[in-house]
Amino acid sequence: MNAPDPVRLGRRTLLGAAGAAAAGLTLTACGGSHGPGPAGAAPATGKGGADGYDGPNVELQYWNGLTGGDGPVMKKLVANFMAANPKIKVTTTSIAWADLFQKLPAAVQSGKAPDICLMHTADIATNGARRVIQPIDDVVNGLNLTAADYADAVWKSAHYKDSQYAIPLDIHPAGLYYNKKVLSQVGADPAKPPTTKDELMAVLDKCKSKGVQGFWVSALSIGGLVAQSMIFQNGGYMISDDGTKTGFGDQPAIDSITFFKSLIDQGHSPQNAAGDGDWVSFSNNKSAFMIVGPWMVTPCKTTKGLDWGCAPIPVLGSEQQTWAGSHCFTLPRQVQDDKDKAAASRFFINWMSQHSVGWAEAGMVPARKSVRESADFAKYTEVKQFEKMIDWAHFPPNVPGMSDTDPEWTKAVSLAMTGKQPIDQALRNAAQKGDQILTSNKKKYG
Repeated sequence: MNAPDPVRLGRRTLLGAAGAAAAGLTLTACGGSHGPGPAGAAPATGKGGADGYDGPNVELQYWNGLTGGDGPVMKKLVANFMAANPKIKVTTTSIAWADLFQKLPAAVQSGKAPDICLMHTADIATNGARRVIQPIDDVVNGLNLTAADYADAVWKSAHYKDSQYAIPLDIHPAGLYYNKKVLSQVGADPAKPPTTKDELMAVLDKCKSKGVQGFWVSALSIGGLVAQSMIFQNGGYMISDDGTKTGFGDQPAIDSITFFKSLIDQGHSPQNAAGDGDWVSFSNNKSAFMIVGPWMVTPCKTTKGLDWGCAPIPVLGSEQQTWAGSHCFTLPRQVQDDKDKAAASRFFINWMSQHSVGWAEAGMVPARKSVRESADFAKYTEVKQFEKMIDWAHFPPNVPGMSDTDPEWTKAVSLAMTGKQPIDQALRNAAQKGDQILTSNKKKYG
């Protein structure tokens, strides 16, 4: 089973055994805020796709990192767009996220940039600072979009400095999946998923009493959206809002890793679970729970013999918070302006945003409020469980190069979870190195 695209320290594929350290290096800066973009290029003006497209036939290049199960869903949406707008042909190229962010700056520099690029909110500040993507304020103004059209957190996450660089397509928060068959087997109520840490532990104790390891955690993946959600719930952070400090060695992070290591120590999880052990055990009716994003809704629905449900993430800390990411449309900078392509690209973004209910087929919660309120979205009952968490969603700050610190966090979590170093020592060492990286990035990005 291959999970869809990785979000920064969120998706299980990011923290696989072979690629964990490399994945955090995909957005290293090169040359400060001037970056690869043409210095004289100015963003196009206009009505941001509000008036449709009435120019000559045009072909657009659209890049994204959707190489998993969500890729075919996106291609279906693009096909729908072309059927409704025959003057515009869209060629979709899906590239693994790590490779995409290596190829995109070079493509911009050489004048071969795609017209549209999908990226995560965590990528926006870096690519904005490097002039890989251009401000998209004309689209926002032309469509009369405001923060009221979106959840506040995702709207803010699409900005860098004083400009907006992206139009959010979706929101994907972390939530709880529960295996009804396993819960019934151990004597827990399959209709009442846990909402607090105490309730979660009570069920895990029932599982243990029946010889079931109820929640598989792995040193290779637990530092992603699972541990981070608990960190946020305890008032912690991964990167400070001003981009000067990591929260790796702070008490919320230490408490989070300590809790998840205790699940191994107390026998609620195997000692050496694989990076995707939570899904493998869950889908084979060997565990009761996993915490992951809504992209696993579709695999759960298509797995034979799996009786499951999903719900908001339990409060493992002091307040309701959850890790979240978002796919966003951006416009890469172009060496030479093409007014027809610029107009068609903006219309494409507007149309896709308005018709994003179909993106829920990939398990994603539409970012646009009007789409979430539509009758068409109401049928996605499992995805709507994740919609409940929009106001709790915690997005990364708009800090260029913040993913450069990921390898330090990943390595420290692995050392701590496997007992090779004391938890506080491993995390505080990572914080010291991460803070040095952020200091260097402040100079690098200006």
